[in-house]
Amino acid sequence: MTRIRMDLFTSLDGYVPSDPTPENPMGTGWSQLTAAWTATRTFRRNLGDSSGSGTTGMDDRYAAAFVDGIGAEIMGAGMFGFHAFPDDDSWTGWWGERPPFGTPVYVLTHRAPRPSIVMDGGTTFHFRDTTVEEVLAEARQAAGDLDVRIGGGYGTARDFLRAGLVDDLHLMVAPVFLGRGHRLWDELAGFDAGYKISTEVAESGQIHITLTR
Repeated sequence: MTRIRMDLFTSLDGYVPSDPTPENPMGTGWSQLTAAWTATRTFRRNLGDSSGSGTTGMDDRYAAAFVDGIGAEIMGAGMFGFHAFPDDDSWTGWWGERPPFGTPVYVLTHRAPRPSIVMDGGTTFHFRDTTVEEVLAEARQAAGDLDVRIGGGYGTARDFLRAGLVDDLHLMVAPVFLGRGHRLWDELAGFDAGYKISTEVAESGQIHITLTR
């Protein structure tokens, strides 16, 4: 049965980065939040590193689970990278010529309708200006028996959490204080009702919090 999954990075003080730029597309502080994740063997292998380098502990176990069983992805305009070149109709996102998804990816954006973009490696970007419920229904159909991942960014993640549409939420809390950015949990009090919550601390100091219903 298809499940709706989400993985989010956040700081100890509950922030996610803001103020993206073409040079720093995920915002100030992103590299601090994702340092343990990008150090894993799985992450490096998924980017084409065949050397076998990278960490192999708990962070790597979660990195492997991140890509397992996903049949479709949903993300917001910022996660795709529309803010980088907003007036360039040929812009195909900041993920490069071979994005790491390998599935249909549905981008929620007010720039839709826009032709779909077929990329190397099995990723096809589709652009939709619709509700989270409607785009999820389309992504479910595309995923078949596999799961749908909500890839972010901040606004899209909060919309799906607010609507109660996420079955499995994995929070990666980096042992850092950002002190600035978007407040992830503001006005989401009570969203966790009905979830079973577990917590593990990795060798890196990263806290993995899993909410499952």
